[in-house]
Amino acid sequence: MYSIIMFRAFNKLFSPQADICNIQEDLFGFSDDTPCFYQYEKEDMEFLLGYFMGKIDVSCLEKNLRNLFEISSGAFDTLVHAWLSELPIEKEAAAFGRKIIGVSQSCTHIEEKRKAAQKAYLDRGDENTLTVLNAAAKVQHEIHRMMGLLRFTPDADGEYIAKCSADHFILPALGEYFSGRFGETSWSIIDEKRGKRLRCLNGERIKLENYTAFANRLNADEWTGLWIHYHKTINNEDRNNPDLQRQFMPKRYWKYLPEKEEQQVL
Repeated sequence: MYSIIMFRAFNKLFSPQADICNIQEDLFGFSDDTPCFYQYEKEDMEFLLGYFMGKIDVSCLEKNLRNLFEISSGAFDTLVHAWLSELPIEKEAAAFGRKIIGVSQSCTHIEEKRKAAQKAYLDRGDENTLTVLNAAAKVQHEIHRMMGLLRFTPDADGEYIAKCSADHFILPALGEYFSGRFGETSWSIIDEKRGKRLRCLNGERIKLENYTAFANRLNADEWTGLWIHYHKTINNEDRNNPDLQRQFMPKRYWKYLPEKEEQQVL
């Protein structure tokens, strides 16, 4: 059976006999070259992109994960977002999955299973559940934040390119939103921190792929000037609130925001 690298590891973790230490490398795999981030296999990226585009194929999941999805799509979604946080929560994620499946097994009818699973996955009184929910919330928050903070600049071929160094691996969740915004215009979002690129050429199939830096062909000077002009035009100096701005636009993102870079220079 087709098995996603990520979910193969999760499937093992849900087993009561799972050895966390032995499975940790599968699920939270670190390499010498990238000590801070997970190793995303091609299968992972294809599944994640399809998942966030609403094209999930449940049949590709192994038994435990398929059961989890069927009894609680909310718990499954939380687990996916939590994994994308890249936080070291493998033990909590395993406990979370086991708990959801465990409470459902005590029920006979499918509706009873779903109600029990719903109650269990929202139980913030459980430390493991709270950890997973908080990790998922961080990812969801950054996804929505990045939809407004990305700045696109066209290159010599007319492809609009935005760069970021997201705190979490959020690229798979941005495909549907930006494909709707750009239509048949080519675009790319590059995560420089992880060496990944989300790309759509001429409105065709979106791809999530490894990215190797290429020569800078962006019309950066012209478009930076336009962004700065736009910011100055809509800005109301009398209502400036730097503390509030930093809440919505943290300083760690400023590198990719022309209007904030200009303020730092001034």
